[in-house]
Parts: sequence; C-alpha cells; structure tokens
Amino acid sequence: REAESFKEQGNAYYAKKDYNEAYNYYTKAIDTCPNNASYYGNRAATLMMLGRFREALGDAQQSVRLDDSFVRGHLREGKCHLSLGNAMAASRCFQRVLELDHKNSQAQQELKNASTVLEYEKIAEADFEKRDFRKVVFCMDRALEFAPACHRFKILKAECLALLGRYPEAQSVASDILRMDSTNADALYVRGLCLYYEDCIEKAVQFFVQALRMAPDHEKACLACRNAKALKAKKEDGNKAFKEGNYKLAYELYTEALGIDPNNIKTNAKLYCNRGTVNSKLRKLEEAIDDCTKAVKLDETYIKAYLRRAQCYMDTEQYEDAVRDYEKVYQTEKTKEHKQLLKNAQVELKKSKRKDYYKILGVDKNASEDEIKKAYRKRALMHHPDRHSGASAEVQKEEEKKFKEVGEAFTILSDPKKKARYDSGQDLEEDGLNMGDFDANNIFKAFFGGPGGFSFEASGPGNFFFQFG
Repeated sequence: REAESFKEQGNAYYAKKDYNEAYNYYTKAIDTCPNNASYYGNRAATLMMLGRFREALGDAQQSVRLDDSFVRGHLREGKCHLSLGNAMAASRCFQRVLELDHKNSQAQQELKNASTVLEYEKIAEADFEKRDFRKVVFCMDRALEFAPACHRFKILKAECLALLGRYPEAQSVASDILRMDSTNADALYVRGLCLYYEDCIEKAVQFFVQALRMAPDHEKACLACRNAKALKAKKEDGNKAFKEGNYKLAYELYTEALGIDPNNIKTNAKLYCNRGTVNSKLRKLEEAIDDCTKAVKLDETYIKAYLRRAQCYMDTEQYEDAVRDYEKVYQTEKTKEHKQLLKNAQVELKKSKRKDYYKILGVDKNASEDEIKKAYRKRALMHHPDRHSGASAEVQKEEEKKFKEVGEAFTILSDPKKKARYDSGQDLEEDGLNMGDFDANNIFKAFFGGPGGFSFEASGPGNFFFQFG
C-alpha cells in the first residue's frame, strides 16, 4: 500500500509535467517494492521525458525482466533503443509487442520508424565512402529526428560538417556531446579535426592525443594526429629553407607538405601561396600565378594569395587580371596600401592599352637619350617609305605606318616633359600634341638635318644606301 501511494503521487507529478518530483516518488515506490514491473516502467517513462534515455533503458529492461508480458515496458525499451540509435534492438522490442498485441498501432508505427533509421544509416555509410558528405549530413539529420540521443549519429554528422568546412557547426555538435561526456573519444577527435582544418595544428594535436588516451585504438584520431604532426613539421621546414634563401629546397618541402592531406583546405591554401612566393623568387611567374590560383580556390578569403598573384600579374604585364585581384583585395580590406596598389595597377592597365613607344623604338624603359636617338636613326631608316618604293602597295602602306609610329615615339621620348607624362600614364593630348596631324617626314628631316633633300638609292639588288642632297 505504501509503494502504491508513492506511485500515485508520482503519477500526479508526471501529469503536471514535474518530472523530477515524479522520478523521486517512483524511486521511493521501487525502493519500497523492488519487484513491481510497472514502477520501473513509470520511472523509465519519466527518465525519457527528462532526456535521460540510457537510464530509462535500464529501467525499461528491468520492467520486462520482471514481467515479459508487460507491453508498455517493451514499448519503452524499444523507444529508448531507437532514441539512442540502436534501431536493430528497437525493432526486436517492437516485434515482441506485436507478438503480445498484434494490433498495437504504436508498435507498428515505431517499427516503421526503426526501419527508416536503418535505411538512413545504410545510405549514410555508402555516401561517406563516396565522400558525399552533404548527403551524409542530410541522412543523419533525418535519422536524429527518430534518434535524438544518438551520439554516434551526431558524431558522424559533426565529422562530415568538418570535412565540408562548416567548422562552427561541427564544433557545436562535438562540444554538446563533450558537455555530457567529457571522455567521448569520437567527440574529442572531431574537436581536434575542426582545429586541424582551421590551421590550429598544435591545439588539434592536443585533442587527438586526448582522444587516443580515451581510446588507444581510435584509427581516425591516430591518422589525423600523424598527419597533423607531419604537416606542421614539413611546413616549418619549408619556411626555414625559404628564410635561408634556399628556394629550391623550400619548393620541394612545400610540395611534399601538400601531399600529406588533401582535405586540409586552409593549410593547403597557405602552402600553395608559400610555394607561389617561392616560384616568384625563382622568376617562374606563371607557375607562381597557378599556385596562387589554387590557393584562392581553396580559400576565397585568402588576401595574401590575391596580393601575391596580383604582383605576379603585374610582373608579367597582365594588368587587367592584376586590377581584378587588387579590386577584390580593396573591397575586402580598404587600406591606404591596397588603394595605392589598385591605383598603380589601373595606371599600368591604362598605359598598356596605348602605343608602347619603347617597344616601337626597340629600347628599354630606362634607355638614355643617346640610346633613344640611335634607336630612332636605325628604325627610321629601316621603315622610310623611299626604301620600300618598289614593294607592293600593301607593304608600302605597312612600312609607312611604322615610319610614322617611329617618328611619334621619338617625338615623345626625346622630350623630357612629354616622356615624363607618358611614363606616368597621363594623356598626351593635354600637352597639345595631336598625333592625328603628326608629320613623320618633318621629324626625319629635323633629325638628319641638312639643307638639301634625301633619297634612297639602289646600290644593287635589294640593297640601299641613304644619300643626302
């Protein structure tokens, strides 16, 4: 009678959803009469409402041990198994209920739920092997609707979120589990994995080591720990070789580091950028651009890689690409330095779209006044229309065009003020120089001087000499 009184009080608190008090009274009932199946069944229901499914499972199992025909006991045991992610065990419990009561609609529905969870597990396992991590996350989310207390499903979801680069979500799931069970090796491994993929390798190693203390045979933690240590060592060796100016060795070390773990996106992005820097030092600029491109594909927010690639574009005179990269950088970080880099690239782009007078004369941008004069003399004589008077109309037209361009180039580059404006990318028209009205013959006459005329005379087939009047 005393035990029944405790049970009735527990029922009253359960009805009011005061599950903690209900738990206390059901416990008193069990202590008073430990062989009553319904008391364990009631306490199991209360523990389920409190989310304490493992404890609830123990009570539900005890209730059916005391009375194998206790339908609600089997239902609760099955529900606990399912909530904890053991769908096979849950199915056996629900099948036992149907043996006792073949019309039990709850058991029929829960059996379907257990089958659904098993199906999601099967799909997730196959998709994980295929590295379709998004699909695994989807399957685990669906399975967790029926198995909300399953740490195994949560860990698999968290691991896949980490592999997808969704580190905050993965860490949140793993941290929730660690709050309930600080010794959970799988959760420790996932926390380490997130740190590892965020390039916090030293901290990651600490979590991997802790996971291996809890579970020495944890294969994933063992592999991740080995990779993390190897990656850290290779990267540091590469950095050391670079600082010492041994670029060939640095390149080899960074390349070896890149082969350790293709899944470590952030660290690999830095390694590609570092190798790009090495290539730029070796003047392998196209290879440097390729490495920086790989870096930004892995990490679209990696400013250093954009800056390195932009500089390589500048060095290879790919100014449009350089402007695009500097614009990306300036939009992300609006600093004075980035603004100036963008402005410089825009100036070079503008300059690249007009005639290259240095190229026309065949001289370097740092050519002296004498070098410019010698280059003009050579090119002017080479392209003078009189020299090509016997050629076809098409050739004559082309040579006349080149002759005029040579004159333009000399006019600008031989005048210090015009040259300065040209070099700075300013519009020459502002100086009042209209190249449309330009007469190359006047420049030619002024350069070669003399009061008389000039002509090209043939001294033999295909040979000419220049004759002053």
